[in-house]
Amino acid sequence: MPVKSEAGTSGKPLLGLAFLDNLAQMSMLRQLGLLVGLAASVAIGFAVVLWSQQPDYRPLYGSLSGMDANQVVEALNTANIPFRVEPNSGAVLVKADDLAQARLRLAGAGIAPSDGTIGFELLDKEQGLGTSQFMEATRYRRGLEGELARTVASLNNVKAARVHLAIPKSSVFVRDERKPSASVLVELYPGRALEPGQVTAIVNLVATSVPELDKSQVTVVDQKGNLLSDQQELSELTIAGRQYDYSRRMESLFTQRVHSILQPVLGNGRYKAEVSADVDFSAVESTSEMFNPDQPALRSEQLLKEQRSSALGPQGVPGALSNQPPGAAAAPEQAAAAAPAGAVAPGQPLLDANGQQVIDPATGQPMLAPYPADKRDQTTRNFELDRSISYTRQQQGRLKRLSVAVVLDDQIKVDPQSGAVTRQPWSNEELARFTRLVQDAVGFDASRGDSVSVINAPFSDMTGEELAEIPFYTQPWFWDIVKQVLGVLFILVLVFGVLRPVLNTIINPGKGSGAGEGGRGGDVELGDLEGLGGELSEDRVSLGGPSSIMLPSPTEGYEAQLNAIKSLVAEDPGRVAQVVKEWINADE
Repeated sequence: MPVKSEAGTSGKPLLGLAFLDNLAQMSMLRQLGLLVGLAASVAIGFAVVLWSQQPDYRPLYGSLSGMDANQVVEALNTANIPFRVEPNSGAVLVKADDLAQARLRLAGAGIAPSDGTIGFELLDKEQGLGTSQFMEATRYRRGLEGELARTVASLNNVKAARVHLAIPKSSVFVRDERKPSASVLVELYPGRALEPGQVTAIVNLVATSVPELDKSQVTVVDQKGNLLSDQQELSELTIAGRQYDYSRRMESLFTQRVHSILQPVLGNGRYKAEVSADVDFSAVESTSEMFNPDQPALRSEQLLKEQRSSALGPQGVPGALSNQPPGAAAAPEQAAAAAPAGAVAPGQPLLDANGQQVIDPATGQPMLAPYPADKRDQTTRNFELDRSISYTRQQQGRLKRLSVAVVLDDQIKVDPQSGAVTRQPWSNEELARFTRLVQDAVGFDASRGDSVSVINAPFSDMTGEELAEIPFYTQPWFWDIVKQVLGVLFILVLVFGVLRPVLNTIINPGKGSGAGEGGRGGDVELGDLEGLGGELSEDRVSLGGPSSIMLPSPTEGYEAQLNAIKSLVAEDPGRVAQVVKEWINADE
């Protein structure tokens, strides 16, 4: 028997809106779910829009330690700069565009972050009448420690510093005298370190600020516990650093000389010059002593001459008799007539007082001065060779060798008629001329082993260093655009993915559910079919009734679906007619 549908009366829509009528026909639970989902979607949409329009807030300072938060807030309110306070960290946030202006306002108002170190202003406080000498000394030491900490913290790489001074009490006994000592703790910025010269400067700064404090008694430690004030290591590194700096300054001086002589001739950027200086920092002391055997010199001479006037030799028998003293001597009668024998050379005639020769009466011959029986000549001479002693001490930092390299770009020739630009290499004569100029500029010394090279080579067009482009996604404007685009996309997805299907369900409740009020045993649910003669939908179609009749799925083929529909029409044509009628009513 064909299924007859109940006659329904169609009334006017509620308030002239069909979706309100359809919404009124739904169950209370479904109406509440649709309304809550619609309200949530609209709220989320508004939240996304507000988020996309929200400005970028950044912290005013990384930390407000050492600053009065009330003064900061009052200064921002006075300058009409909007700000927010982060509830978790307590940081003050301002707009990215107003960040620089806010910091300038705070600096102009005298509000700046401070480390909270107490210096000599501690002594400005009033002291009680009963203050002891110990408290006064302690306050002075605290003030001195604070001032030294501020001075050390003013270095570029130092973020903060603390100084501890151990100043012993002075004693009148020399044996009980103790020297003061100091400890410095430096907190460095992340990724930075102190050079050996800076550590030495800190040690000298602290040592010269405290009376009788020796540099060896100053200890410098960083926040990681590394000892920085090793005196032996600092001295070695300091010497090496000074030698390196001296070499670089010398090379810069010679390079500047080359620039000064070539730049007016070639122009800026038409040449490149580099100088390498080999500096000898070794300290050499030498002493040399040389002798010249060809030039002997008489240093001392000793001459000894002995003569005996007696012509008689030794007489008598050797023994006691020969050692007897001589007898009485007989004086010559004419002793005055004879000249002293010592005054006349041996073998020469004797002269009397009148200068006349003395005649021997026996022979009638002139008397001659007797020859001495014993004569002795002794000469001692000391000679010294020519000797030269030289002492040489070479000064440190002596230039040992100099190397200069200069490369010239090709000449640029411009045709005055056509304006064409051509490149032409330098000739050998011009290169030799430039070489002589460079040699004279740097003080070339061939005996020292200096070398000067001047060559010609065309320069590349890509001489400038290419700067790395900043990625666009790191720019602030990019993230503003991304927020806007994400907000728009989210709104579109919300409208077309959530709100539109919900409104279509409310306006056309028959679509998608296929609910009809005809039939005996219940509702008739159908999938979206385009017609009996067209393709079937991917959904399976079920017909409710006394017995469940299921159509085959689309994967079973068109022929199987068509045969199933034909058999259904043949078995129960009334139910099929009722389904088609419900489709027509739903489309209207």
